[in-house]
Amino acid sequence: MTTPQTELQEDQQPPAREPVFNIPGIVVALIAVCVGTFLVQEYVLGPEQQWMLLRDFAFIPLRYTGPYTLEITAFTTPVTYSFLHGGIGHLVVNMIWLAAFGSPLAGRIGMLRFLIFWVVAAGFSVLLHFLVHPGDATPVVGASGAISGMMGAAARYGFKIDRSRRIPRFNGPILSFRQALGSRMVVTFLLVWFVINLVIGIASAASGGMQTIAWEAHIGGLLAGFLLIRLFDTQRY
Repeated sequence: MTTPQTELQEDQQPPAREPVFNIPGIVVALIAVCVGTFLVQEYVLGPEQQWMLLRDFAFIPLRYTGPYTLEITAFTTPVTYSFLHGGIGHLVVNMIWLAAFGSPLAGRIGMLRFLIFWVVAAGFSVLLHFLVHPGDATPVVGASGAISGMMGAAARYGFKIDRSRRIPRFNGPILSFRQALGSRMVVTFLLVWFVINLVIGIASAASGGMQTIAWEAHIGGLLAGFLLIRLFDTQRY
């Protein structure tokens, strides 16, 4: 039995609060790894140790075509490079895009499949870069390839996100290739994305600076996500 007083108190109960952070734990963990690695690289390691870090963890095409004996790093760097970054701006931009595109993808396919997706997208990213620059000695670093894969996957969902859940997730069936390429939104996104990456890549190469944008790697990652996302999503509609 309830009294009018208790009924009034129940009516005055505050509504459930929306979560302050709606980023999946696996995305938060990957951001923490990237940020932590960058902080150690910049503020703990000395110049020689930083060089050794790049040598052993960055992706270097020449490692596979030069006069070198393949070591364990030849099999690990196609993934470990994605946790290194070349500067604070590089890191911040990538982490913003990781939160934006990684959150709904992780919410859709789950933690384990998301991790495997990261590995596959990162690997295909540097595979295309290697095919274009097989003898290049410049280290490739950054999560951009894996994140580009998430953008490619987002296109196959038509960028539809269900925000009614605590963790947002891509919603609806995966579009077929014909449906995706028949969508004005998807095609516009892909065209703008390709043009921006091409312009930035060419501009960075023409500038002659120490750091250039590995835009071919971005394309490799995007294609991997666009073409392979169905292998990671078991939901049927």
